[in-house]
Amino acid sequence: MPVATATATQDILQLYKQTRAQTEKICKPLEPEDTVVQPIVDVSPPKWHMAHTSWFFETFLLKQHLQGYKEFHPKYSYLFNSYYNNVGNRVQRDQRSTLTRPPLRDIYTFREHVDEHMQQLLQSISEEKLQEILPVLQLGLQHEQQHQELLITDIKYILSTNPLLPTYTPQLVKKTTQATKANFLEVPGGTYTIGYRGDDFCFDNELGVHDVQLEDFQIMNRLVTNGEYLEFMQDGAYQDFRHWLDEGLAMVRKDNLEAPLYWLQQDGEWHRFTMHGLQKVDLNEPVTHISFYEADAYANWAGKRLLTEFEWEAASQVYPPASGNFVESDLLEPTAADPGKEGMQQLYGDTWEWTYSAYHPYPGFTKAPGAIGEYNGKFMINQMVLRGGSCATPENHIRTTYRNFFHPDKRWQYNGIRLASK
Repeated sequence: MPVATATATQDILQLYKQTRAQTEKICKPLEPEDTVVQPIVDVSPPKWHMAHTSWFFETFLLKQHLQGYKEFHPKYSYLFNSYYNNVGNRVQRDQRSTLTRPPLRDIYTFREHVDEHMQQLLQSISEEKLQEILPVLQLGLQHEQQHQELLITDIKYILSTNPLLPTYTPQLVKKTTQATKANFLEVPGGTYTIGYRGDDFCFDNELGVHDVQLEDFQIMNRLVTNGEYLEFMQDGAYQDFRHWLDEGLAMVRKDNLEAPLYWLQQDGEWHRFTMHGLQKVDLNEPVTHISFYEADAYANWAGKRLLTEFEWEAASQVYPPASGNFVESDLLEPTAADPGKEGMQQLYGDTWEWTYSAYHPYPGFTKAPGAIGEYNGKFMINQMVLRGGSCATPENHIRTTYRNFFHPDKRWQYNGIRLASK
């Protein structure tokens, strides 16, 4: 069979190289010692992320489709498999920091090995074979982008636990922020089509296109700010059981919570740890690093509510997001809404937005056969959906149908709040 067209191969190969290079760009500011730390079970060592994303390409593409390929190391599948039971046993998630070996230099060599052989695979296969492997290749690239966001949030948590509070990267010139007035925009009730309807890549949890019937509702024109959340704190809301779900209140009391993650008081003022070091809290920037429980309690305190994921997607159809503060801005922190703009802001980027929707399958959802079928479906329990992307999300990774999901107690991601009217 003739090899795939040069244009098709080069386009895919270029995207592959760009995606892989971004992972190493994220890790470049780190010291080798930074890459093996795992302060909590949710955080994986950066070295593990770099190896795991390479393991994905080796396992699901090279070993299956490149004739004569020999795996880089026979034990790496055990070391760097995440949760694929079909593939075999693995190091447990909370033990990843025990992997002081292989050293970081070996992981970079592993990445180079995989990249060289991926290029060989793409330049040697037929058009028919390219189309066969394309869904898994696209999944591998999207998977690596997900780990790029996890890398950023994990690095932030790792550095925040160091008493030196080290800076990941110097901050770009920061503009003086101004308050943007909060108002609520109308979204008319009616029938809305939910789910991905295009021809490009999407995750399986976006499939199962279906209609939902919604009542009229109002959506806040921007994200909730640090200043607004501070009012909630100063009103004693963390101690007021009336605002909280029972599990949320139990978490607050158990962990003695009184502020978002990374906030601390210094000289009588609130500061927060950022990727650029410790900084005074900017009252006009979006609040972030909060759990679903905190987002819901804030909404109750404010006399509002969180949107459902269907309302969020409907709002994105009425007010299509054009751009946002994504990882490409290199800010790596949320930014204040623009007081000079009218209408909807921050629907894309800055922070993921907690919704009041449990993570369930859409109608007709089916898992793919084999290990790839473990990607999403088995996690559809006890988690809440988030929408919109964050300042750590690659711009070409997000869609209005994209469904992120986390357990309701998780705070280490860039998660924030957008309100809806009751």
